[in-house]
This record gives sequence, C-alpha cells and structure tokens, in this order.
Amino acid sequence: MAATDVLRAVVVDDEPNAREVVLTLLASSKWVRVIGEASNGAEAVDLIRREKPDLVFLDVQMPDLDGFGVIEALGDEVPRGIVFVTAHDEHAIRAFDLHALDYVLKPFGRPRFEAAVSRAIERLQALDALSLQRTLASMADDRRAVGEAAAELYLGDSARVEVPPTRLRRIGVRNGSKITVVDIDAIDWVEASGDYARIHTGKARHLVLQRMHALEQALDDGGFVRIHRSIIVNVARIRELHREPDGGGSIVLSDGVQLRVARGRWEALQEALEIRDF
Repeated sequence: MAATDVLRAVVVDDEPNAREVVLTLLASSKWVRVIGEASNGAEAVDLIRREKPDLVFLDVQMPDLDGFGVIEALGDEVPRGIVFVTAHDEHAIRAFDLHALDYVLKPFGRPRFEAAVSRAIERLQALDALSLQRTLASMADDRRAVGEAAAELYLGDSARVEVPPTRLRRIGVRNGSKITVVDIDAIDWVEASGDYARIHTGKARHLVLQRMHALEQALDDGGFVRIHRSIIVNVARIRELHREPDGGGSIVLSDGVQLRVARGRWEALQEALEIRDF
C-alpha cells in the first residue's frame, strides 16, 4: 500500500478498557488511522454515517443496540470493512453471514489482532481492484450501448442495470461473449458478496458483478422481497417463517434452505406474503 492508502478506522466498544486495547494496537499500524471511537451502538451509527470510515472494529454485545443492530441500522451505509470484536464465539457464523472481513475473539493478543488487520487490508485492496475493473467495464459497455433500447437487464462484466417500463421477465448473465438467459421466476434467492451478487436458481449459481440495491430495484415488481441487507428472496419459494422473541428470525425455502431475516425487514416480508399477522 502507498502512503495515501491509509485506511480510516472507527473503534466501537462499550467497555473503555477493551476499546483502549484496540486503539493501542492500531496505533502501531502505519496502514490504519483511527478517526473516531464510540461507546455504544447509537453513537456508532451516528459516527459511521458522519465520518464514512473504511474500516470499523465493532463489538458485538453492547446495551440497547448491539453490533448486529448497528449493521442493520446503517443499511446501505455499512462500510466496506467490518471486523467484529467480541468475547462470544457463538456469534461467529452470523458475523460472517454479514460478510465481515474478520472476527476477533476476546481476549486476543497482538499477533491475532495484527493478523486480522492484515487480512482486512488485503481484502479491501482486492475489493478496490474489483471496483476498478467494474468501472472500466461499465465505461466500455456505455460506449457500446449508445442507441440501444432498454429491454433487458445485463449482469456480469458489463455491470449495467437498465430497468424496462414493464415487469422484468428474464435477465441475461453476461460472461464474455456468452449471455445465459435466466427467467426471473426461476430465481430462488440472491445473496450479496462484496461487489458481487450470487443468484441461486435451483442447483445453478450465477456470480455477477452487481450491487444488491440495483438488483432489488430490478426485481421490485417480480414477487421478490429483501429480507436482509445481503439477501433478496423469491416470495413464492418461502415455505416456513420462524420469528424469534428479539424480533429477528429466519425463513425456510421450499428446497430447505434457511435464510436469516433482519429485524427491520419483517414488515416488508409480511406485506409481500400478504399475511395479516405472524
């Protein structure tokens, strides 16, 4: 990394001593500069929205609004780099479900923490490289698309989304000169993976260069609902609902796949299913 590539970081933890440990360890890194700290979830949301950091070291268990609640509250404003820091390893699976760059279990030493920072830097650099490729491909596609009617949605190397005035019936997944036609009704669910999205259709998987908000817009009138910042699901595939006391929960699809539902997404899911109460 060049000197100009220093990552701007925020540290969030409700325990002053734990926060100080992270700040001390980061002070020795020449690639990370701490621009702020927060002692609770609400402060974290305000700080992250205001400063827009590259990297957030986020405690999971905090009063009122925990680390996962912070992620949900930020919505599309979640920074590219999240490293969860917690004393409870049972949160690991959910942390990586939210596409965290790493997960550090308290108490940790300098080697483990520095390894997490190194991995975060490497993965953010990789995302930057993919973003550059996507931009160049998009510029080339724009030149080719002059005068072309907006009739289909193309995903992949072109990274272009154009929504027709009528309901979208199929999409084209472009891979070089080959375009695989996918019927919208055949899509089971879509998951985010950084700058990519993975489209699940039965046993087939299509990895495309596209952000979730663009796909959500394209699929808006096609019987799909966003149940999580990283998941869009075909309503017709939902078989079971599992609501938890804390407001979270999950759904089970017709093929047995279980997907997490964010606490703030249940109302939209209820409307999409046309269910009055559950």
